[in-house]
Amino acid sequence: MPLRSLITLLLLVNLGLPGLGAQDQLSGSLIVYAATSLTDVFESMRDEFEASHPDVEVLLNFANSATLAAQLRAGAPADIFASANELQMTVVADYGRVDEADVQIFAHNRLVLIVPADNPAAIQALEDLARDGILLVLAAGGTPIRSYTDAMLASASDEIGGDFLGSVLNNLVSEESNVRQVVARIALGEADAGLVYRSDAIGDVASQIIAIPIDERHNQIASYPIARLLDSTAPPLAEAFMRFVLSEAAQPILADFGFCWPPKSEAPPTVEATPAPARASQQAAAAAEIDCEVAPLEDR
Repeated sequence: MPLRSLITLLLLVNLGLPGLGAQDQLSGSLIVYAATSLTDVFESMRDEFEASHPDVEVLLNFANSATLAAQLRAGAPADIFASANELQMTVVADYGRVDEADVQIFAHNRLVLIVPADNPAAIQALEDLARDGILLVLAAGGTPIRSYTDAMLASASDEIGGDFLGSVLNNLVSEESNVRQVVARIALGEADAGLVYRSDAIGDVASQIIAIPIDERHNQIASYPIARLLDSTAPPLAEAFMRFVLSEAAQPILADFGFCWPPKSEAPPTVEATPAPARASQQAAAAAEIDCEVAPLEDR
């Protein structure tokens, strides 16, 4: 065996990196059901995973988590489910398609108030949503983002007093089926304000909206669980993709799209893919310092 090949082999064994045995031979298709708010970050993860496993195709199906859970309960074929809250994962687990013992939280998100870039209603804070004549857009009831939003508004109402919550809901002019549609309505100037995930207020849409942080006393931590379907037709692929999503290699990708991750209580899983070379090492280092509780919007 040539010396270079021997050194590479020893490094792979000692570092525990993929590249030997079954991981080298992964092939086939993987069906991932994921919450709408994960669209951009999971498309990026898919690209990196497929780059590391050229014989694998990751098929992504996005919708609000409640819709996905209903599809899975109806028997829709899938290998992985990534929800925007734990409730919808529990729905699928109760139906017997996911083992709750296998469910792991891989990311967190926060809420933010968004207004059009020209801010015609001159909204500066959450309290302004109760003013007469404000046109408010929210996600529909039953979606995770709406559950988080309702909890946040109830908390703020307790502090602000009066009929803050009732006044805000009186200004509700549209309920969208998912969070990205809320963002689109505000970016197009079709309403005065919306409440979305912080991850939705960055990227290309950032120039079309203004994102106003919500006080941490009332904000909510959105948790994203992921699990393999028990009847997956591609268990090795599902396990490999999950290990990647849960690995340190995925953390800079999550940070790029405005997410953060739970603290690691033990050694991270084996890395299944390497972050794109274009991501500078200092960016990854900065991402590792993100705190879901206190990171200001400007850091996104």
